[in-house]
Amino acid sequence: MRCLQGKLIQNKIVVVRKKMLDEMVNNNRVLKLVATDLDGTFLRNDKSISKENIDTLHSLGEKGILRVIATGRNLKKTMEVVSDDVPFDYIVFSSGAGVYDRRNEKLVYHQNLSRDAVQRLSEFLIVNDLNFHLFKPVPDNYMCWYHRGTVPCAEFENYFSYLQAHSEPLPEGKPVDSEACQFLVVFPNNLERFLKLKDDIESQFLEVKVVRTSSPLETGYIWMEIFHRSVSKGNGVKFVCDSYQIEHEHTLGIGNDFNDLDLLEFTNYSYIVANGPEELKHRFLLAQSNEESAFALTVEKYL
Repeated sequence: MRCLQGKLIQNKIVVVRKKMLDEMVNNNRVLKLVATDLDGTFLRNDKSISKENIDTLHSLGEKGILRVIATGRNLKKTMEVVSDDVPFDYIVFSSGAGVYDRRNEKLVYHQNLSRDAVQRLSEFLIVNDLNFHLFKPVPDNYMCWYHRGTVPCAEFENYFSYLQAHSEPLPEGKPVDSEACQFLVVFPNNLERFLKLKDDIESQFLEVKVVRTSSPLETGYIWMEIFHRSVSKGNGVKFVCDSYQIEHEHTLGIGNDFNDLDLLEFTNYSYIVANGPEELKHRFLLAQSNEESAFALTVEKYL
């Protein structure tokens, strides 16, 4: 019975959202900003970009609609997969810790963790015997410190292999004495443990917020990201909106994972791709998969 009721509620939500979309099209409301996640959303699985997605970006630009990346990648890693000829106007990077004006090639916003929070959180994670990376302050947050716990973690080591050239051990016996962009804690898929740690951290460290994300290595591990509490993709996109006096009702967002929640809760027309987590699909409008040019097929409904 509960399962049937859940399906009925979900179907009702889908009908309401479709009606809302139809009303938008009929009323010819104007989009002024479109924001998209990268990995698993705008990019194909092999990190390439479809011609359809590129063409849609050009169409948006011709209509004067701002084109925004909202990604968990740092700025350096974003530039590696989005070349200069891919016409985005802004990059909200590191889940909102920084905003980069691409046309004018300048950092226009950033928010790091304080020195005090960095030191106390480092001590907390070490006491709890966790494997973690600590990324340096924006805009240099492609570099990091690292700490290995006593329990080996294959996922930590796999990711460390990508970061090794820009990594150094966390100082022992002395404070880091620096601001930082974020912590990244990696541990096996254990949702109960994640929720317990999240509660403990957010109750003890009021400056921070904890975000769950899926492993981009697709290995089933949970990645726990710890940022300043004001950092989110949604707040990063809001910063861009405020800069142009764009109202919420003129925004569209598309994402694929838990770290896109703040983005999708901020934008007015919000889509989750078909390859996203099942537990998020009842909350937002549904798009095709990233392998099927979900960005283009979604945005073209509004052009």
